Amino acid sequence: MKIARHPLVIAILSAAAGVAAWLIVANLMPERRDLQQPLPHHLASSDEQFRISMGALFGSHAIPGNKVETLTNGNQIFPSMLQAIRGASNTITFETYIYWRGAIADQFADVLSQKAREGVSVKVLLDWVGSIPMEETLIERMRSAGVEVVRFRPVKWSTVDRVNNRTHRKLLIVDGRIGFTGGVGIGDEWNGDARTAAEWRDNHYRLEGPAVSELQAAFAEHWIEATGELLMGDRFFPAIEPEGEQDAQIVVSSTHQRNVMHLMLMTALAAAEKNIRIATPYFVPDSITRRQLLDARKRGVDIEIIVPGQKTDARLVQKASRHFWGELLEAGIRIHEFDPTMYHCKLVVVDEVWTSVGSTNIDERALRLNDEANINFYQPRFAREQIKIFQADLKRSTRYTIDKWQQRSMGERLSDWMASLLRSQI
Repeated sequence: MKIARHPLVIAILSAAAGVAAWLIVANLMPERRDLQQPLPHHLASSDEQFRISMGALFGSHAIPGNKVETLTNGNQIFPSMLQAIRGASNTITFETYIYWRGAIADQFADVLSQKAREGVSVKVLLDWVGSIPMEETLIERMRSAGVEVVRFRPVKWSTVDRVNNRTHRKLLIVDGRIGFTGGVGIGDEWNGDARTAAEWRDNHYRLEGPAVSELQAAFAEHWIEATGELLMGDRFFPAIEPEGEQDAQIVVSSTHQRNVMHLMLMTALAAAEKNIRIATPYFVPDSITRRQLLDARKRGVDIEIIVPGQKTDARLVQKASRHFWGELLEAGIRIHEFDPTMYHCKLVVVDEVWTSVGSTNIDERALRLNDEANINFYQPRFAREQIKIFQADLKRSTRYTIDKWQQRSMGERLSDWMASLLRSQI
């Protein structure tokens, strides 16, 4: 008897192949889209109802009494994060997509380990995919010191239907009172001040005040999924007095609810009256986003976008992005490529009124697959501060013109188109 012809073996192999095929299709199929067409310009960003509606629809309402500090590049970001960790007295909760290897990875592991040895509760949640390059010795070092290190959604039977849904959130919360979020990962690529190709350009944000509890809640949502432990009590959620004058709205997207980021962004773009400024490392806008931008341009909104230039860590994403630029450039939308190094900032500013910062990129993976976390601010003063940083980046960027797009070779056009076919996954 040949095994290959045994009916039971054939049936089992066929069933296994069918299950595997179903899992692959289920993970790679594009997520559903709540919006079928762009949102109309019913509300203006200057209208108080815009703020009220955004709060009612997406995440928390704007929470008053916060203080926010903008940190630019590793020279500011890492010292501020490490200082906060060293000052922890009760809890440290840390969630990140990227934790790689190198000097800064060692430094974070050492400081987190030291705090655990001092009796501080230290919980570290690493995305399984994003942390693959991480040296296992770093995890062993932290665990041996008492740090709870957990991988988020490793590939196993209980998570195989969500293997394509990663946590892209970047959250650090210290004593439930100080929070950090933005674009930075834990890797030497972010060290320095974006002076050379080896020093990535990025922003991160330090938050104090009542809104930090919402960042902690975002971490707690993933922690209970990964470990079964519910974080509660005043160690993690202390009563927080106002620390400043900023209103902050925390918006998170979660598995099977990821469209919240897409809907939030479209609502903001639809409200624009004068200006839209977008900084993003991965710009692969879907058809709704492109039409939303084009609609804004038709009503006279000035739109500027900064993306990475030749120094990018994702050439495939860059090519997929460029395939869709034609109609945007023809409409007068200005796209600029950052020259000095990899550009990793994530920022959207509408009309010097509304600002959104955090982990979310302008691509389908961020808006429909990943779990993300952003903070929205409604103060003109904060918007103007971010615009000043944006304009400084513009000076180090080169505008990509419609002529350059039209003059691409046939080989470039073909490879751009082929890359765009993968847009729902990259």
